[in-house]
Amino acid sequence: MQREDHGLGFIMQYENVAWYDKGKVRILDRRIYPIRTEFVECTHHSQVAQAIADMVTQSGGPYTAASMGMVLACYESEGMAEKERREYLEKAAWTLSHARPTTSAKMMTYTGSIQNAAFKAMDEGKNVMEAAQEQAIIDLNKRYSKSVPIGKIVADHVPDGGSILTQFWAELDIAMVLRALKEQNKDVKVFCSETRPYFQGARLTASCAVDMGFDVTVISDNMPAYTMKTKGIDLFTSAADVTTVDGHIVNKVGTFQIAMACKYYGVPYIAAGNPNPAHPGIDSVVIEERDPELTLHAMDIKLTKDGVKGYYPAFDVTPPEFVTGIATDKGLFKPADLYKYFE
Repeated sequence: MQREDHGLGFIMQYENVAWYDKGKVRILDRRIYPIRTEFVECTHHSQVAQAIADMVTQSGGPYTAASMGMVLACYESEGMAEKERREYLEKAAWTLSHARPTTSAKMMTYTGSIQNAAFKAMDEGKNVMEAAQEQAIIDLNKRYSKSVPIGKIVADHVPDGGSILTQFWAELDIAMVLRALKEQNKDVKVFCSETRPYFQGARLTASCAVDMGFDVTVISDNMPAYTMKTKGIDLFTSAADVTTVDGHIVNKVGTFQIAMACKYYGVPYIAAGNPNPAHPGIDSVVIEERDPELTLHAMDIKLTKDGVKGYYPAFDVTPPEFVTGIATDKGLFKPADLYKYFE
C-alpha cells in the first residue's frame, strides 16, 4: 500500500500527526509548532480525547488522533472478558468522538471503524490489536486518498503565476492542493491568514507550504479584503469542518467575512470537503464556543487589562450564496447541487 503522505510537508507525515506505538499515542503539539517541535504522549484514550479537546491537534488531526486513541483503547482492554471489552471499546469510541461537539458526527465514523474492526477480530478469534492497528492505517490512507482529487480540482482553478489565499490550517485539503500545484509545475504564491487565537495559518499552513517550496506570505486576520485588492488574489480556498448537504460551509471563524470580500471583489471561493449526510441543513450543526480567555492572549502573552472580556466562537457559517463551488472526491459541485453527491 502506497502511503499518501508522500511529497507533503513535515506536519502532514503520518507519524507527525498522531501515532500509536507500544502503549502510547504520540501527538504533535500544533499549538506551538513550529516555534517548538514537541509531542504530547498519551497513555490512556481519555488523555487522547482531552488532547483533542485542548487543541493539541486540530483540523483533520483529531480524526487521526481518535483512530490511534481507539488502538490505545484496544491495548488498554487486553485481558478483559469479551463482553466487558466490547462495552469498554464502545465507551471509548464515544469519548473520543465527542471530544469536540461540532465534528462529533464525522469523528464517529473513524472511532466506529476501529471499534468494528476490533469486534470482527473478536468474532473471528483474531488478534484485536493487529486488526485495530491495520484498520487505523487503512482509514488514514483512505482519508488522505480522498483529498487527492479535491486538491487537483482546486489546483486546476489556479493559473500559473497566480496567487491563492487560505484560511486556517486546512490540513489535508490545502496540502493536497499544494502537492497538485507542484505536480502541475505551477508557480503560485500562497497568502495565509494568521488565524487567531492559535495562529494556525501563520504557524501550520505557512510552515507546510514553505516546506513544499512555495512563496508564502502571512497576513493578519483583518487584511484579506485589502490583500485581494492589492495582491491580485486569484482564488480563496478553505477546508470545511462541516459541509452540510444544502451547501453551508462551517469552518474556522473568519471564513464568512473572507467569503463576503470575495463576493465583492469577484474572487472565486472554492471550499473543500465532502458533504456530511448527518448534517442535511445548518440547523443540525452545533457551533462550539471555546474559552473566551484565549482571545485575550497572543500565544502566551496577555494583551488586555484585567476586567476585559473575550468571546471565542470556534467556527462561523458561510451561506451557499457566498460559495463558488465545493470540491469533493466526486468532483466540483455548486452548493445548490450538492445533494447530487449522494446519487
